[in-house]
Amino acid sequence: MTKGTVTADGRARVLADGNEIPLLALGVWQIPDGPECENAVRWALELGYRHVDTAQAYGNEPSTGRGLRDSGVAREDVFVTTKFYPGSKDPEAEAERSLERLGVDYLDLYIIHWPQGGPTWAWEGMQRAKDRGYARSIGISNFSLAQVDEVLGVADTPPVVNQVQFNPFAYRRALLEGCEERGIAVEAYSPLGTGRHLGDKRVAEIAERVGRTPAQVLIRWCVQRDLVVLPKSTHRERLEENAQAFDFTLSDEDVAALDALDATGGTDAANESRWW
Repeated sequence: MTKGTVTADGRARVLADGNEIPLLALGVWQIPDGPECENAVRWALELGYRHVDTAQAYGNEPSTGRGLRDSGVAREDVFVTTKFYPGSKDPEAEAERSLERLGVDYLDLYIIHWPQGGPTWAWEGMQRAKDRGYARSIGISNFSLAQVDEVLGVADTPPVVNQVQFNPFAYRRALLEGCEERGIAVEAYSPLGTGRHLGDKRVAEIAERVGRTPAQVLIRWCVQRDLVVLPKSTHRERLEENAQAFDFTLSDEDVAALDALDATGGTDAANESRWW
């Protein structure tokens, strides 16, 4: 199988470094550390998710790790992602602390959460974290295409993912195309627009036509682009609903109708505005 291609079951893709990443992930942003996060992770893994995405800035790595252990799913069967908080100084040291909080021996993916202080300064430390065996793959998040190119200009080990806000209403076409051309997979956070896109009439019409929920349609739109997609929920029934995106296909017409919802102008920027 060539790098960047999707596995035969359509549920994972091969990254540029040869590692395999499940397309569906549970994102735990804004879930407080404690039972709510533990339950969400455990339920997701019980329901068949095999990818969990957390971050140092979320403050819930300990609960993410407990949920992983309580699920009974073997560590090697779960793809675990966390993100370096760029307000800290040393990505290598912070990766080691994340491993302690998560209670795992390695990360499958370690990402710079956003380009605070400039896009390149932290990359050497990310590479050291990988060289030490703390992370099998390394990547970035919230980086524009220009910032991606700055990292590539200094990297001995290039990033294999760029995690950005991505959905039909934020269809960053130039960013997606540019990343793919550079061998970087795009991960889509806020695929449901933190819930606000679920009530959109145009999405609902497509969902009704294909006999699915709006959430499933929005997630499927990402899956059909071979994007890693990170819907978040703390409700078991919604976690189950969100996972049911692999047994149907959107038509070319429905995909085009969703593409047309983009409000970014097909930008190569990662964010509407800088928050750091």
